[in-house]
Amino acid sequence: MWPNGSSLGPCLRPTNITLEERRLIASPWFAASFCLVGLASNLLALSVLVSARQGSSHARSSFLTFLCGLVITDFMGLLVTGTIVVSQHAALLDWQSVDPGCNLCHFMGVIMVFFGLCPLLLGAAMASERYLGITRPFSRPAAASQRRAWTTVGLVWAAALALGLLPLLGVGRYTVQYPGSWCFLTLGAEPGDVAFGLLFTLLGSLSVGLSFLLNTISVATLCHVYHGQEAAQQRPRDCEVEMMAQLTGIMVVASICWMPLLVFIAQTVLRSPPAMSPTGQLSRATEQQLLIYLRVATWNQILDPWVYILFRRAVIRRLHPRLSTRSRSLSLQPQLTRRSTMQ
Repeated sequence: MWPNGSSLGPCLRPTNITLEERRLIASPWFAASFCLVGLASNLLALSVLVSARQGSSHARSSFLTFLCGLVITDFMGLLVTGTIVVSQHAALLDWQSVDPGCNLCHFMGVIMVFFGLCPLLLGAAMASERYLGITRPFSRPAAASQRRAWTTVGLVWAAALALGLLPLLGVGRYTVQYPGSWCFLTLGAEPGDVAFGLLFTLLGSLSVGLSFLLNTISVATLCHVYHGQEAAQQRPRDCEVEMMAQLTGIMVVASICWMPLLVFIAQTVLRSPPAMSPTGQLSRATEQQLLIYLRVATWNQILDPWVYILFRRAVIRRLHPRLSTRSRSLSLQPQLTRRSTMQ
């Protein structure tokens, strides 16, 4: 319950919207169309991934496993959250009448955090996998790469779910957000709200930062091999260039879509005086900013599959025809292989 005698439930705080405004804003068709575009994009990417996995190398198979995990996560995120948002728009954004006990709000809060963090954590895991594959190609057994990749995806899902459950254990709160169609963490000044908001922001930002660092090193290594003194013998294979192009695209999309929201959350929970009043009310401008940043972050789930679809070798060769003229049998470190054979 909110303080000062508020009669609202634990997830229902005062919002700056009237009944007439809710009727004007409510648009289940727009929400449904947005969701369907994202679902169709992820289904297309998943079908392309399934066909690409056939006959792929161990290193590429591991990378494609991470991509499958990312596409499945994006698809389920759009499906579950989209269903709730569309239903709330159909109910004219009157969350109190639909969910007076706040069970649906708590569920949506958990899945919003889960499906929000998963792409960022998976991006960092993919960057780590490619960093090891490029800089230390002989340090891991190839036979276990796909199994290890699925294990890593499972651990990422478990970590994101564990974080999402914290408000149900008393660390932070999930509340209905403007205009009344979704639930998310509370941008309040309570110690639990501040701690959970900063934890969410810290994990997301660290994932993006780690991805940027490892991808930069991987790309620099590829460029060094490509332009080195023995470039004719050590040029990277097409699949290595393709994987790094896709991973770099995923990182750029995630950074553009998520960093504004993460920075906004940190700024809001640390603001002095607090952005949220003791009764749980935010200013209209703050609520609208949060909604805009959330919509930008949602585009990450729609753009991710298109990064994979457009950054495939067939497309890259059209943009860079020289890639199709090089031998595909060349590896990153043939000299190391030759030395091992001589010994």
